[in-house]
This record gives sequence, C-alpha cells and structure tokens, in this order.
Amino acid sequence: MGADLFGSFAEATCAALVLASASDGLNDSWVSLMYPVMISSSGILVGLVTLLILGFFYTVKEMPDVEKSLKGMLVISTVLMTPVVTLLSKYCLPAKFDMNEQYSDVKWWYCALSVLLGLWSGLLIGFVTEYYTSHTYAPVREIAETQKQSAATGIIYGLALGYLSCIVPVISLGITILISHSLCGMFGVALGALGMLGTLTMALTIDAFGPISDNAGGIAEMAGLPDEVRTRTDCLDAAGNTTAAIGKGFAIGSAALVSLALFGAYCVRAGVTHVDILNPWVFTGLLFGAMMPYAFAAWTMKSVGKAADEMYQECMRQFPGIMGPEHVAPDYEKCIRISTEASLREMLAPGALVILSPLVAGFGFGKNACAGLLTGAMVSSVQLAISMSNTGGAWDNSKKYIAAGGLGRQFMKGSDAHKNSVTGDTVGDPLKDTSGPSLTKCVLNHSLL
Repeated sequence: MGADLFGSFAEATCAALVLASASDGLNDSWVSLMYPVMISSSGILVGLVTLLILGFFYTVKEMPDVEKSLKGMLVISTVLMTPVVTLLSKYCLPAKFDMNEQYSDVKWWYCALSVLLGLWSGLLIGFVTEYYTSHTYAPVREIAETQKQSAATGIIYGLALGYLSCIVPVISLGITILISHSLCGMFGVALGALGMLGTLTMALTIDAFGPISDNAGGIAEMAGLPDEVRTRTDCLDAAGNTTAAIGKGFAIGSAALVSLALFGAYCVRAGVTHVDILNPWVFTGLLFGAMMPYAFAAWTMKSVGKAADEMYQECMRQFPGIMGPEHVAPDYEKCIRISTEASLREMLAPGALVILSPLVAGFGFGKNACAGLLTGAMVSSVQLAISMSNTGGAWDNSKKYIAAGGLGRQFMKGSDAHKNSVTGDTVGDPLKDTSGPSLTKCVLNHSLL
C-alpha cells in the first residue's frame, strides 16, 4: 500500500535537494538546503494535528458522514499546511537568491507559491476524483441507471466517465507547472510536487481505509453475520473506494510533476536544449513513447486475467474434496503460491519495456529520440492512468449503490441490474488496482530514472 506515493515522495524530495545544492544562493546555508526536507517533515506534524481536531469539524452520526469525514481530513490538512509552508519559506530561504543564470533574483515567496500551487492542486484533484467516483454524485448514479438495461451500457458510460475525469486534473497540473517553472525553473516544479505530497499522511490514511473496510465486509459475509453488519461494511467500503481513488489521484498528479523534474535533469545531463517535434528522430520517439503506456497497461491487464484463470482452475480442483464427504482441508499455500509467482513472472515483460526502452532509444538512435520517447510516455500515461483509476472506482461504487437500494429494492442484490454492475466492477478491478496506479510510477519515473 502506498508504494507509488512513497516513491513520488522520495523522488520529489531528492530532486528538490539536488536542485537546491546546485544553487549558489542556497547551498551555502544548511537551513536553506534543508528547506525541501522541512516541508516534508512538517506535513507529518500537520497530519497529527488534523487527526486531533477532525472530530470538532466532521462528526460521524450517520453512514453518509463517513465519506465526508474522510474527505474533511484532506481539507483540514491542506488549510493547516498553507500557513506552515509560508512561514517555513520565510524562515528557511533568503530574501533573494539565484538558481542559475536564467532564474536570478528568485524571491522566497516564489518558492512558497510553487509549493502552495501543488498543495491546492492536489486538493482539487481529490475533489474531482471524489465527484467522479462517489455514488453521492450524478456520474456514478448515471452508470447505475444504465446498468438496468445491460452491462454493456454501464461499461460505455464508465469509460466515458474516466475520459471526462482527466480534464480538470490535467488543467490544474498544467497551471501548477507553468507558474512554478516560470518563477523558479525546475526547482519550482519539484517544490510543486512536494506541495502536492505535503498532505501525504492524510492521503495514505484514507487510501488504506478502503481495503481494510473491504476485507471487513468479506469477513462479515463469510462469518454469516446479520445483514445490518454487511450493510455497514458496504457503506464503509464504498467510502473507502472513493478515498482510495483520491489517493491514486494524488499519486498520479505528483508523479507527473516529479517526472517533469527528472526529465529536466536528463536534458541537462544529455545536453538537450529543446525537444523539437519537427525533428524526425524526436517525433518517432514521441510516437513510441505515447505507445508505451498502452502496451504496459495491456500486459498488466492480461496478467490479471491469467492469474485469475490459474486461481480458478486450482479452486475447481480443490472444491470436490473440500465439499465432499471426506472434507479435505483447503490447500491455501498453493493458492498463495499461484498469486505470488504470477505477480513476479508477469511483470518481467512490462518491467523490461520500461527499463530497456530509454536505453535502446538513447544508445541506438540518439539523445533526441530518447527525449521524444520520454516526452510521449510522460504525456500519454498521465491521461491513461487517471481515466483507468477513476473508471474502475466508478464501476465499483455503482455496484455498491445498486446493492444498497439506490435504484429501488427491486434492483438490489440478485437483480439483473446488480449482475450487470458486478460485470463492470470485475472489468474495473484490474484498471483501478493494477494498470492505473502502476502506469505513472513504472512508465514515467522508472524509465526516467
């Protein structure tokens, strides 16, 4: 859990530290040099304060209040982090300093603004993600309505929802990058990524809430607990699906900012002054780079299908003995081994694609082709990751909405509408749990590293 967020967190911190050490105005002061680390560590303290005061602002009295409370954690932590970032910037940074020849006379509040842009962009991405994945709002309810007719219409609406959900996050990322880079160069972009991850403690908390409540629901059902227990766990699970999607939104947005900072480092090291798409090598690399996320997603999704088929065959082999008169004990270790071995085996091809592509492009066709490849992968994977993550979350919550009686009691569990929603949820699981979260980390940052 949270490997993508922790990876972006570490990479953003390291990128900001490296860029700060290269600045003559910052590397002669230990306090200024530690400014990125101070932002990261202060976010932990802000998270603790948020948990202490959350109950005063968001009280959980009814089941719908759960989702509001979880979302409120992000709101409160973002509001508290704003003055903390401003004061840290004022205290740690000199009034003016030079990053390089192009960015001279950088003021301390330029850095503060860059961090705050990332911080509030992250909150905006969280709100947009919640709107498109929570059954409290119209998009998910529209999917549920279409699933009265067939699973196909629900899948069509879910795909459309995922594509639409890219618009606002991409605009907010573009604005953050534009202003931060204009003020402080790549140092500003790295600070924007740190700002987006300033509330990482809260993002990880609400992200972990989803699978915990999901597993609690599974235990309640297997244990044969009363229906009202399963109803409560379903409510918690639905809220957890939304908050997990919010966490993935943070991971995707921060990875996009970090990838740009890493790409800037590559251009400096390789001596690439500009990426000209009129250059045939650059344009060829651009096309191949834009293709990489789709190949990666295809392989990871097929891997889920293969592992599921192996698991199904093993369960069918064991069931006659388990359910028969001899009551053979289930072989749990074999099922665990199937899942573990499949996860390692099936990542060989996607991993090789990510690691070898920039090496082949760079050594085989030159630095410009490699720059085009990285640029295409960076732009393409952000859109694909956001749409996949939100589509899968919306399908999952549409199933929860129908099961809870949102369309009426005649459409609850066992109805055709619910069966159609289960089909959509099954399709969405590899999108939101496998391909979507791994795209930005593997295709973007690992290939750049």
